This record gives sequence, structure tokens and C-alpha cells, in this order.
Amino acid sequence: MRKLLATVIAVAMSYVCIAADGVNSLVITDPVYTAPAKLVDIGHGQRLNLYCLGAGSPAVIFDAGMGDSTISWALVQQAVSKRTRACSFDRAGLGFSDAAVRPSTPRNQSEDLHALLKAARIQPPYVLVAHSLAGMNARVYADMYRGQIVGMVLVEGSHEDQSVRGWAIGDPGQKERYDAFLKDAHGCIDEARKGLVKGTDVFKKCVGDTDDPRFSTAINAAQEKYAVTVKWQSAVASERENVFYESAAETRASRKSFGDMPLIMLTHSPFPKSKDETQDMRNQRTLLWEDLHSQVAAMSTRGINIIVPNSSHYIQYEHPQIVVDAVMQAVDTSKRE
Repeated sequence: MRKLLATVIAVAMSYVCIAADGVNSLVITDPVYTAPAKLVDIGHGQRLNLYCLGAGSPAVIFDAGMGDSTISWALVQQAVSKRTRACSFDRAGLGFSDAAVRPSTPRNQSEDLHALLKAARIQPPYVLVAHSLAGMNARVYADMYRGQIVGMVLVEGSHEDQSVRGWAIGDPGQKERYDAFLKDAHGCIDEARKGLVKGTDVFKKCVGDTDDPRFSTAINAAQEKYAVTVKWQSAVASERENVFYESAAETRASRKSFGDMPLIMLTHSPFPKSKDETQDMRNQRTLLWEDLHSQVAAMSTRGINIIVPNSSHYIQYEHPQIVVDAVMQAVDTSKRE
């Protein structure tokens, strides 16, 4: 599934050029990622999967990227939990959580997370750690519940202007192709209702490669089981169709200073040009991504953007210690207030 999602994001943001395979070969085998850790009712019988370790304050809350689950933080969460409370969760419709009941936008997902933390009695303050699309969720959450947040670490965080500015580089038909892709992607929901069968072209299109070499056979099987469901396909489709439109608008509307709150951006290193772009296009896209992240870092007087050498979009898999160090820097800085 990770390879499929990397392809999806590459279609949506061709200027990022996400590498599908990381450099970290460690196999993740923890059985906690084969079943729900704890299903918490956030209201009206809707349950979200929550996985917490450790104790202490501020609590670190991990939010995964588009279509991803708690396993995104498998190489980071345990290390952080040795110092403080560390919790990851599956957004509605993803992983082992119940189906979403409304569009997957930052405001809705922030309200869900707020309800989850309250129901699970995980007290603020919080340090939010978010990957990719969830970077916008974290910023909107921090705007909606500002008094609860004392730090943020955004790993390759999405930006509300990345589509508009990215589509202006190179082929002028990028937006139209993305919109066409969205219409096609919705067909996967119908295919899930009929039943997605491994080995078919439809399965490959809608689910992708479920044999990730970094995960155990049992974990891959668990991920495949929920990836063929209507709830997962619907949630992913909603995130895709909103990320550059309503989600971007909600994030843009929340854009304001975070004062002196610790805010650390982690950005992938420059990629070589792909076969369908010129070197000038690649340079422009590299500078754009770094500029967008620097803009977010500048929303705090203690914001910083760190470009991680030899990294792609999944820094938390390739260089987990760098992410751990960034999280603990945010935690420690917040404690000195």
C-alpha cells in the first residue's frame, strides 16, 4: 500500500517526486500493528484506534500521512515513549478505526482527534507530530485548540499552496490530470463493494503492493485486509479529493503566528530529476518545497526547517533517530517554559 500511496502523491504533487523505497531495511514485526490496540468511542458509537506508550507530559501525539496508519511511527514512537507519553492513532476510516462519517478535512479530523484525546483521558499539553497530509491537520488543530499545543514537529508536512504553486511549474495540464485522477479513484469504492481480489489489475490500481519488505507477513496481511474495505477506500478517496481543495482552504484560513511555540519542519533532501522533467523544473520544485516548509517554520519565532540528507518523503522510516531527536527537542523546549 505504501508504494501505491507514494504513486498517488507523486501524481498529485509531481514536483515532490517521492521515492517509493526507503533506505531503512529494518523489518517491523510488532504484533500490535496486526489488530486494533484500543478502540475508543468518540461519540455516537464511532471508534478510533489508539495506541499509547509511556508516561509523562507533554504527551506526544502522532498523526500519519495520507492513507497511512499507526505503523508509520513504529520506529519512532517507542523511543519517544521512554521519555514521555507517546500516542498514535488511525484517523476515521483508516487502519483499524471505524468508517468516517463526514469528509476527511483538517477541521473534521481535528474535532475527531480532540474527541479521541478527551475520551481516552489523555490530558494536554500536547506536542503534535505529523507526516505529509497530516501536517495541515496539525496546524489546524493547533489553531482550533491553541491552549493545548506546546510544540509541533512536521515531517514532510503538506502545505496549502503546494498544488497551486506546484502546478505552475512545467506542464500546464497537471491540475486537469489530477482532477481526472480523482474521478477515476472514486471507482475504487465501488470496486471494494464488489470485492477486490489480489492479483487483478483492479486490486493493483486500488490497493497496490501489499508485500512491503519492511513489515512482517502478518502486518502486511492485516494492512491488506483493511485496504480492500469500503471504509478504507472511502477515507482515502476523501483525503485525496480534499487535500488540494477544501483541506487547503481550511488550512489557509487558519494561517497565523504560533508565537514562540517550538515548531520543527523536517524536509527531504533534493532529488535527482525524473525522466519527464528538465533539470530546471526539478530545481524549481526543490526550491518550492523548501520555501513552503520555511514559510511554516517562520510561523513561530522558534521555528526551524531542517533538510535531512539522503532522505525521501518517509523520513520517519529512513532516519527515525532524526525524527526522535526533533520530537524530544520540541518536548524539552516546551518544558523549559
